[in-house]
Amino acid sequence: MVASRSTPQDTGTLVVFGITGDLARKMTFRALYRLEHRRLLPGPVVGMVAPDWDHQRLVERARQSVTEANRAAGEDVDEAVLARLLDRLRTVSGDYGEPDTYLALAKTLGSARRGVFYLAVPPALFATIARRLAEVGLADGSYLMVEKPFGHDLASARALNEQLHEVLAEEQILRVDHFLGKEPLLDVQYLRFANSLFEPVWNRHHIAAVQVTMAENFGVADRGSFYDATGALRDVVQNHLLQLLATMAMDPPSGATDDAVRDQKVDVFRAMPDADPAHYVRGQYRGYLDVDGVAAGSTTETYVALRVDIDNWRWSGVPFFLRAGKSLAARVTEVRVVFHRPPRLAFLGEPTRPEPTQIVLRVDPDPGLQLVVLAKDPARPAPRRVPLELLFGEALGQFDEPYERLLHAALVGDHSLFVREDAVEETWRILAPLVETPPVVEEYEPGSWGPQSADTLLRGLSSWHDPWTAR
Repeated sequence: MVASRSTPQDTGTLVVFGITGDLARKMTFRALYRLEHRRLLPGPVVGMVAPDWDHQRLVERARQSVTEANRAAGEDVDEAVLARLLDRLRTVSGDYGEPDTYLALAKTLGSARRGVFYLAVPPALFATIARRLAEVGLADGSYLMVEKPFGHDLASARALNEQLHEVLAEEQILRVDHFLGKEPLLDVQYLRFANSLFEPVWNRHHIAAVQVTMAENFGVADRGSFYDATGALRDVVQNHLLQLLATMAMDPPSGATDDAVRDQKVDVFRAMPDADPAHYVRGQYRGYLDVDGVAAGSTTETYVALRVDIDNWRWSGVPFFLRAGKSLAARVTEVRVVFHRPPRLAFLGEPTRPEPTQIVLRVDPDPGLQLVVLAKDPARPAPRRVPLELLFGEALGQFDEPYERLLHAALVGDHSLFVREDAVEETWRILAPLVETPPVVEEYEPGSWGPQSADTLLRGLSSWHDPWTAR
């Protein structure tokens, strides 16, 4: 069946595949509750469930999920808001592969046949669900919102895209990377382009290096089977960290369309050479092999550190260092922009070149901006590093949560926060040499900052800076 090339229309109907899964329990129901609280849910929410589920069981799952998620966030449940959300729920039960399931879904939707079909299910089901939706006429004019991972390498990503494009136009596919729904990534665009202080120095003439860290202070826990088949590079670097890098490195968009920002990010990826395995370190925390679901003798990495480059006019010669891992010393995600060192300040009695100025954007937890400058140490005639901090929550108030923002964007037809096919394929292309010829995995101690060999990536240039941890 050939995909329709008509432009999808805005819709208020949300159909959730995987509504009884872990992601829905932790994130989706809370996001829907918060949207209902702001009266931003315009239509019904249809939950696709297994044959052994009924409507009342789904309602109870929704109530329990919202209660638990709000409790974890330190918030009470507004029973009136929850009641409105539960009243929106509709239930369709059946097997995802069976045509009768989609006939029942079409009957439930009635005249509201255009919708957002949110696939919080394994990627192996994406093409099957898309094809079945098309067979009953539900794909035309609708959006398909799909969770990562989108492929496990370049070839599989292309194959999956081809399968979806048999029944869907590219503009109908909304690929989710929840990092793009985080407030700090949107703040980056304002900080860079709305403040003339930053943009003139955001280039190779002033910046010496950029460090991106995504550290978690916990292990794989009960996700052994999933994680062992994925690893850190596929789990967070190909998507989250490269999207964060592109947001920091892109040129200013020239228009206000959905594709304006996405075009600039893809230009960053296209300017990046294939990553070099010689500048790649893999680690595995001690104890990982004892986790349930992890294969005996597994060489899956729980830590990665790598260098990538951007060969364009703005960034040529500036190294970008990425690291991510589990069971590290702290939980923090940040981007640290390190400027060139100033010359020796002989007139101030400084015998060596001072430390460089740094700008740190903390994405998680407690998002904020830190400007690290030098000031005179009152105790002696020498400079001392002084951090100037802005915590977004304190200064700007509370903001939308990622899935709340992404679900609303999908419902109103805003594509700017979703990943395009060309971005997916470019990021897999960049990392392909690391996937195909990975170095030996090295053991590291839980609670450390990973294998010591990661320090060699920065030798002669800088060193890893300790992240700005939350108060």
